[in-house]
Amino acid sequence: MKGKAGIINIRQYFDCETSTYTYLLIDAVKNQAVIIDPVLEQMDRDLDAIEKLDLNLLGILETHVHADHITAAYEIRKKIGVLIYYGSESGVDGADVLLKDGDAIQVGQFDIKTIHTPGHTAGCVCYYTCGMLFTGDTLFIGGTGRTDFQGGSAGLLYDNVVKKLFCYPDNTIVYPAHDYSGKALSTIGEEKKWNPNVGVKITKSEFIENERNKSRSYPKKIDIAVPANMKCGQTSTF
Repeated sequence: MKGKAGIINIRQYFDCETSTYTYLLIDAVKNQAVIIDPVLEQMDRDLDAIEKLDLNLLGILETHVHADHITAAYEIRKKIGVLIYYGSESGVDGADVLLKDGDAIQVGQFDIKTIHTPGHTAGCVCYYTCGMLFTGDTLFIGGTGRTDFQGGSAGLLYDNVVKKLFCYPDNTIVYPAHDYSGKALSTIGEEKKWNPNVGVKITKSEFIENERNKSRSYPKKIDIAVPANMKCGQTSTF
């Protein structure tokens, strides 16, 4: 993907237990990187990749307070001293940087734009750079994040997808935080046309009603994941 000059490299990693994607965004010229949504149980894998690629990790970018896994952010920061970034509406304690809508994070020669997209949770954000959207649990491949807990709002999610994400060019690549059917990426054009939740044929009132009628069990780790993630992944106060 072209940036101001050169290429930004993407490494996509998968946690099978929670179907969570983690991303390394790399400036190949300066060997600088950030990591998006690291999973605690996969921390050694991610740090090993960073070491083998000889990268200077600048920060950890979280898309929201996760309910299905504990983030590795706190432990990575403890090991190598990098900054933790969350959206400014996330309500977390201990983040180094709280990102406002439109804020940019610089990685080498590339800027990563923050997009506030509350709906799945009150503090969700997406990240955009070089023709790519990292959409967290806001927009999935053929789906959207649930809106029935953590300050979720079906109306807000619909509005933010349609008004803030679907305004990007159709060839913009979509990298979600999860996929449950083996897909790795999509495009904005495909999601506008085919997404059964928020595609162009679905009205806001239909989406809200559909969300209201869904019956889903809570994530099995929610009772430990959310409290830990409200402290950037800190699992102990000792």
